[in-house]
Amino acid sequence: MKILVTGGAGFIGSAVVRHILENTDHSVVNLDKLTYAGNTESIPLSLHSARYVFEQVDICDSVELDRVFSEQQPDLIMHLAAESHVDRSIDGPGEFIQTNLVGTYTLLEAARKYWAALPDTRKAAFRFHHISTDEVYGDLPHPDEVSEGEALPLFTETTSYAPSSPYSASKAGSDHLVRAWQRTYGLPTIVTNCSNNYGPYHFPEKLVPHIILNALAGKPLPVYGDGSQIRDWLYVEDHARALVKVVTQGEVGVTYNIGGHNEKRNLEVVHILCDLLEALVPEKPAGVSAYRDLITFVKDRPGHDVRYAIDASKMTRELAWNPEETFETGMKKTVQWYLDNKDWWQRVLNGEYQLDRLGK
Repeated sequence: MKILVTGGAGFIGSAVVRHILENTDHSVVNLDKLTYAGNTESIPLSLHSARYVFEQVDICDSVELDRVFSEQQPDLIMHLAAESHVDRSIDGPGEFIQTNLVGTYTLLEAARKYWAALPDTRKAAFRFHHISTDEVYGDLPHPDEVSEGEALPLFTETTSYAPSSPYSASKAGSDHLVRAWQRTYGLPTIVTNCSNNYGPYHFPEKLVPHIILNALAGKPLPVYGDGSQIRDWLYVEDHARALVKVVTQGEVGVTYNIGGHNEKRNLEVVHILCDLLEALVPEKPAGVSAYRDLITFVKDRPGHDVRYAIDASKMTRELAWNPEETFETGMKKTVQWYLDNKDWWQRVLNGEYQLDRLGK
């Protein structure tokens, strides 16, 4: 079986590619435009084989997409290519509309044309799996706002959409497009919405790697507002397992929420990272007596969601999936990975990986 993964050089996409190559006998076509966060070095050379093909293609380029479908003949599509950083979407929403909405539309049309021409057996087995975010649901009440004894609500697969940022609005729109193509054209689609991911190969602008690398450098650890915002944290390799299970075993037309069962306040996450670094790297940068001393509270971003929390019971009930990592084990693995892979993140911070891929 051949799986086309869009955005396969990104954080979650590369985890999916690695999981497929390491744990299955499926072939992978990694299709990625290689924007600032796309890094082919997130797929170790040791995994490159006859089962792995890389295509540097923009999902907004219909001609190139048609070529890839014709030449590669995929059996399944896993669509992860997206602009995903909320702060960037506030500063420049146009790129998010182009990639997340126009790109998804272009990919859907290319997939629909390809799927319609497949022989009946392959056509029946074809799947278009769209990977999305819990941010499309908006936010949930904070525990501090709920009466004592009152149950805290969770995002379910039927929660109404109420996106807060240009990023989440663009992802909500792409979710709607995918479902419309299934309803109108019969394209066999599946949607998943996930909670916050963390783990190896994460681009340094995101919270967890940003805190780790700033702490190691003795730089301020910025925390929005008072750090009370709550997120549900999911180890990226657990997510990759879930996604492959969904695309190979999930039901057409169905949505699955994927979460880590780990609700943590942002400030708590930063404290945990500081404490892990205290144990693993006790020798600190000059002038730093404790990593927690580097925490700096900064002005909150506009429209910052208060709380996300996923009800992932449907994944457990219908697909027998549960996260293997606890927050503690996953976060320790993550910190250790950054300590052991300095060459990877230094090349990212220096922009060297970009220069290499551009032949400069």
